[in-house]
Amino acid sequence: MAKKSQSLAAFLTLSFSAAAFVGILVFAGIRRPVESLIWAGVTFIIVLVGIATLALTVKDDQPAPDETRLK
Repeated sequence: MAKKSQSLAAFLTLSFSAAAFVGILVFAGIRRPVESLIWAGVTFIIVLVGIATLALTVKDDQPAPDETRLK
């Protein structure tokens, strides 16, 4: 797995890009800057939590086949 600082930067970059995309779409649709910022903020938080939750499900490394899993 990648280093924690690299994965944090990747999480924040993906969340920011999704938030910017949603904010631009909402602003293009309704032309209200406050509502588009609210939608972008909510999207940022939801995507960040979703990516972090998915990252927790990934196993870091496999144990050696001759070692017991429980210690």
